[in-house]
Amino acid sequence: MAGEKVLNDVTIEKPVLEPTGALSVETVLSVRHWNEHLFSFRITRPASFRFRSGEFVMIGLQGDNGKPLLRAYSVASPAWDEELEFLSIKVQDGPLTSKLQLIQPGDQIYLGRKPTGTLVTDALLPGKRLFMLSTGTGLAPFLSLARDPDVYEFYEQVVVVHSVRRVSDLAFQDELSGKLADDPLVAEQAASQFHYVPTVTREPFRNNVRIDKLVESGALFEGIPGEARFNPETDRIMMCGSMEMIKQFGAYFEEQGFAEGSNAAPGAYVIERAFVG
Repeated sequence: MAGEKVLNDVTIEKPVLEPTGALSVETVLSVRHWNEHLFSFRITRPASFRFRSGEFVMIGLQGDNGKPLLRAYSVASPAWDEELEFLSIKVQDGPLTSKLQLIQPGDQIYLGRKPTGTLVTDALLPGKRLFMLSTGTGLAPFLSLARDPDVYEFYEQVVVVHSVRRVSDLAFQDELSGKLADDPLVAEQAASQFHYVPTVTREPFRNNVRIDKLVESGALFEGIPGEARFNPETDRIMMCGSMEMIKQFGAYFEEQGFAEGSNAAPGAYVIERAFVG
């Protein structure tokens, strides 16, 4: 029954959400808990909802004051998917995530009607290799892009780099390590064009240093056709994750002759300014 959940034989009433001009109300379809502080979930997608792979949108639940409590989340599913997927951390005292981590299939959730963002191919100039550098849940928009067939038409090589603290934080590791072999639209292209470079900084792993050290040593480029360095003429960069990583690499790429791009003026690298201020 909508609006009710039974927990330990006790019926808990959940508020029935009402759509607004800016928000639709969607249904949670599945939830996947990766570890005690990381989860992903899929929700219904309105027929009218259109977005570019890599964009973000507002999602949320009803706050304690009865009003929508919203946060910006990158869509982790590609633009062609009939469902919408998101990746989230669990913050025990977080206004939204303390509630969001408890969602179950059948629950209602708010979805903004207007996705936006700069982590899109439109904000980049044409190039040969696309490198997507991420930490933590910054992987989300790159999950969307890596499963978009258009990306493989635009770039000869598509590289997702994901840095986390623990091995269990490597969400979607099996799918990415398998070069998206089960993906219905990109599996054939990804077999030769897609590359996944995971690194774990606080537990034993084949790569156990931060992204900057992978770049310095050349390990980031192993197995990827082309130079073992970033070239502003042919390489395009997207970054999403910690402020520290984005600031460090933003300065690095500027020094290397990369110009930041936007939807209005495409460039050689992009970050999501809505998340970093």
